Amino acid sequence: MSANSMAEGTFPKIISLPIGWQPEGITAGSGSLFYVGSLVDGAIYRGDFGSGQGDVWVQGQSGQMAMGMYVDPRTNYLFVAGGLSGEGRVYDTATGTLLKTYQFQEVLNTSPFNILVNDVIVTRDAAYFTDSFDAFLYRVPLGSDGALPDQAAVNRIPLSGDFVLAPQVPGKLILNCNGIEATPDGRWLVVVQTITGYLFRVDPATGLTKLIDLGGATVPVGDGLLFGGSRLYVVQNSFNIAVVNLNHDFTSGTIERTINDPDFRVPSTIAGCGDSLYVVNARFGVPNPDQAEYDIVKVPKD
Repeated sequence: MSANSMAEGTFPKIISLPIGWQPEGITAGSGSLFYVGSLVDGAIYRGDFGSGQGDVWVQGQSGQMAMGMYVDPRTNYLFVAGGLSGEGRVYDTATGTLLKTYQFQEVLNTSPFNILVNDVIVTRDAAYFTDSFDAFLYRVPLGSDGALPDQAAVNRIPLSGDFVLAPQVPGKLILNCNGIEATPDGRWLVVVQTITGYLFRVDPATGLTKLIDLGGATVPVGDGLLFGGSRLYVVQNSFNIAVVNLNHDFTSGTIERTINDPDFRVPSTIAGCGDSLYVVNARFGVPNPDQAEYDIVKVPKD
């Protein structure tokens, strides 16, 4: 066991979040730092996996949400999916300064609340945001050093190929594209369609999708995604975490096992640190969410 693994073994299993926080997204930052957003007002909590301590790093604002998030290691900029606000935000993790706000509903030419910007991944070329209400991704092109563009550079990429949009149903929330990841070779994106439990490989240049064949299996209520080598960890809300072993071109795979833990309470998204996974308990559907307890649970990757 390495010194890092030994130190990680002392990290707390449960990390508490503020009462009523209503988390959804989590991402790892530099070292053992992490960031968790709030659905209530877009506030962001920053903590340390090692100590389990943290505090509110970005104060919330009325009308904002913070869902999926990702830190670009080149710049340490934090990208945040803004949910029903129809935007993506970028913060400087060194100062907490809001650097950019991208209004995706302007790209769509629609009003807010017809859009759900749910998750984000950053590659060497761009940041890609999912929209859970429609069949495309938002692309924010980045400089080779991670430099941020102006609003005019933002575009949308229609999803074609195997992906089929599930229509909205009155009185019911239908989530299409939700979690997003980039393959370890950087060539492809992978998204999960929550309503069907299907995984798709996506060409980031064209939006062409291919259903990932899991031998007839699905990942119901798929939410956050995280790659660990050829394995893809898929958070399934009340179904816990599926561990999917994918082939070399990410067109097929098998669900080799699931990760269960008695401390899971409707997990939503996932981050990695060392040999551990850190899973946010979103507790969707809990009574009185503004007064409920929320936390993060550490589980081993293997």
